[in-house]
Amino acid sequence: MKLEVCSAVCGYGKRDVIKGISFSVSSKEIFCLLGPNGVGKTTLFKTVLGFLKLRGGSIKVDGEDISQWSRKKYAQVIGYVPQTHTPPFPFAVSDVVIMGRTAHLGSFSTPALTDRTIVRNVMEELGIMHLKDRIYTEISGGERQMVLIARALAQQPQFLVMDEPTSNLDFGNQMLVLRQIRKLSSRGIGVIMTSHFPDHAFLCSSKVALLRKEGFEIGRPDEIVTEENLQEVYGVSVKITSIPVPGGLVKACVPLI
Repeated sequence: MKLEVCSAVCGYGKRDVIKGISFSVSSKEIFCLLGPNGVGKTTLFKTVLGFLKLRGGSIKVDGEDISQWSRKKYAQVIGYVPQTHTPPFPFAVSDVVIMGRTAHLGSFSTPALTDRTIVRNVMEELGIMHLKDRIYTEISGGERQMVLIARALAQQPQFLVMDEPTSNLDFGNQMLVLRQIRKLSSRGIGVIMTSHFPDHAFLCSSKVALLRKEGFEIGRPDEIVTEENLQEVYGVSVKITSIPVPGGLVKACVPLI
């Protein structure tokens, strides 16, 4: 499948935040949005998810304009993993994950054995079955992020939109989440994610968009994540270096402070 954003204009009220952005994400691709705070990354996400009305252009999935989709159809095709999530009640982890099946249930239906099997398989795949009876609000930040990914996967979407999936995580949990994102991509899911860490684009992205206060650039990580661009966008001098690892080289950004 392919999700296409065509000359999109996104914003709030009378204010256009992003003008004329175009990109596509296919199955197995990871598209990373980089840029400082306030340039419109979250606004773009909310527009793709249908939370904000598109102000111009179009968004299509396999050529079909999604502007008239129901919330249920959105949820069946596009999953969402927010930065943070604190439910109003102390749900068990398994109950949070099974909420992802709502997109496939009728108005008065309850989860069936098939739904519970899907949830169990997703939790086993992500290695969080040991958390199933724990209270969601009492587990760590890294564990919560994995639970949110499990909830989104329980929807069985074709695309995942992930808003800073490594936000507030320690280094080990960041790498755990990035590893899972790569696995999801290899399974055929298209991923759109934001990050405040340019290194993440080198580690897992197929394509990158670098958003500025005025305009944007889109291309391969090697083309977009450059020393010059990072200096211009973030105001920080950076050295990009290649590190030898088994099987090749990995690029990394080193801030010169």
